[in-house]
Amino acid sequence: MERKDFIKANRIVIKLGTNVLRNDEGYVSLPRIYTFIEDIAHLVKSGKEVIVITSGAVGLGKKRLGLETTQGTALKQACAAIGQSKLMSIYENGFDTYGLTAAQILLTEDDFSVRERYLSLRTTFNKLLELGTIPVINQNDTVSTLEIAPRYFKEDMQVCFSDNDKLSALVASELEADLLIILSDINGLYSANPKLDPNATLIKEVSEINDDILALAGGVSDGGRGGMATKLQAAKIVTRFGGKVLIANGKEPFIIKRIFEGEDLGTMFLPTDENLSDKKRWIGYATNIVGKIVVNDGAKQALIQELKSLLPIGVIDVINSFNKGDVISILDKDHNEFARGIVNYDSESCKKLIGSHSDNILEILGFKNYDAIITRDNITTL
Repeated sequence: MERKDFIKANRIVIKLGTNVLRNDEGYVSLPRIYTFIEDIAHLVKSGKEVIVITSGAVGLGKKRLGLETTQGTALKQACAAIGQSKLMSIYENGFDTYGLTAAQILLTEDDFSVRERYLSLRTTFNKLLELGTIPVINQNDTVSTLEIAPRYFKEDMQVCFSDNDKLSALVASELEADLLIILSDINGLYSANPKLDPNATLIKEVSEINDDILALAGGVSDGGRGGMATKLQAAKIVTRFGGKVLIANGKEPFIIKRIFEGEDLGTMFLPTDENLSDKKRWIGYATNIVGKIVVNDGAKQALIQELKSLLPIGVIDVINSFNKGDVISILDKDHNEFARGIVNYDSESCKKLIGSHSDNILEILGFKNYDAIITRDNITTL
């Protein structure tokens, strides 16, 4: 895709990572942040809608308190509370200079996982954009322990986001953004780890995020919670609904301005032709998962290749407790997750129906809601 076509976007989500918001000493880099603010202000004044996902609250609080480490959940939450107010004041003062209003939004996993809150949040986002404001979003670390203290969530629980890379993708998905820009301290996706391989080359364009592409991801970035792996997962979510993603180096001078001037920077991830619906995106990526169902090879093929419903005869195991209407994970016989769906029966009913024919549901349970454990319209393959 030509760069000029790639940057054509009206609704843009920009994610600013921890490492691009601070200098080499670990303190907030005001000159760089104000450059971001200036470039974003220019985009908004040109008629574009921009949503900012920002990291850095815990780090700012840590520096303000003069701490060397933030070990312990309570200390991290305290640092987040102190740092978030400082972080937001920078954005408020910066955008105010250009006559623009910043709107702070702090989010937890349940804001996406609970369908009613998800829909309400989208309405709020759209109203803020309609009013010409710039939503500035961060994980609410002060009250959310799922990210910074994993022991607080149930065993086997899969949370919908655990870093701001995934959060930026969920926001872009919810708002059907045209473009997600992830700014980090690396130029983009390389053919190998550039810190270890001097022959590694920057990949300019990715048309499909397959296993080969995912295998190129390295570890967690210094000072942040994510890394290239989380950025690729975020890109996969956005490209599946038709959005575009650019991963670029936020430490490059005037990076946002240069991107929209058409300069050849970063790695472009092109949209697929899947065009997942909002409901399918929510099922696949925006919910917290506890319950799981294991299926046989025939059921897996029917779900993936034939887009069929999941029938009781294809189920071989039920894991954990769940209620009717919950989103659950669908695993193959090797316990690899390949789909998610909204279940029509609770876990106890599903256990009784394992391997049964749909015609026998009424006889086994004494009632019958559906022929399928999960109907095909409520299944998202991953």
